[in-house]
Formats: sequence, C-alpha cells, structure tokens
Amino acid sequence: MSKNLHVHKNDTVVVISGNYRGKQGKILKVFPETERVIVENVNIIKRHTRPSQKNPQGGIIQKEASIHASNVMVVCPKCGKPTRVGHAHVVDATSKKKKTMRVCKQCKEMF
Repeated sequence: MSKNLHVHKNDTVVVISGNYRGKQGKILKVFPETERVIVENVNIIKRHTRPSQKNPQGGIIQKEASIHASNVMVVCPKCGKPTRVGHAHVVDATSKKKKTMRVCKQCKEMF
C-alpha cells in the first residue's frame, strides 16, 4: 500500500532532525511504500564496490542514503521558508477538471 507524501521529487527541503539538521537539498528519489526520501548531499555513506562494467575501477564510493520523510520539511518556492504543506482543490479553467494543489501554510501560495 503506497502513501501520498508531503514531498515530491525535485522539491527543495530542509532536514529538521538528525545528524544533518539544518541542511538544505533537493529530493532525488522518493520511496512512498517505506516513507523514505533521498536528499542531495545528505546522509552520505561509503560503499565498498567490486569492479563492474558500470564502475570498472571498483573501490569505495560515496552516495546518499535514504532518510525518513518526516525528517524533512518543504521549502516554499515563493517565500523561501521551510513550511508545512496544505492542500487546496482547484478547478482547471481549460480542461474543467479538479486538481489538488499544495499550499504553503505561511504565505498561502499554491505550488
């Protein structure tokens, strides 16, 4: 059963708890089933890898590991502050379809 998260891919987020508290980055990947996200330059781990066709040298590589989605907060594109996310139902003018938009709780801007 997958859940809808308050964050999406390519959102800018701030880490609000853990070792990387205060760091800001872009979401690279979202895992809704486990409620985890991978944030750019956050939770860096080292992996020992064997030589392969993709990585013929092998060795120790550094990459981002996932963190729980509850530990990040979306940064509003308009006001630039970390904010909680609300939802608003909007009717699209061209196609007359209902659309759910995310809303910044501080500046009330839809994104």
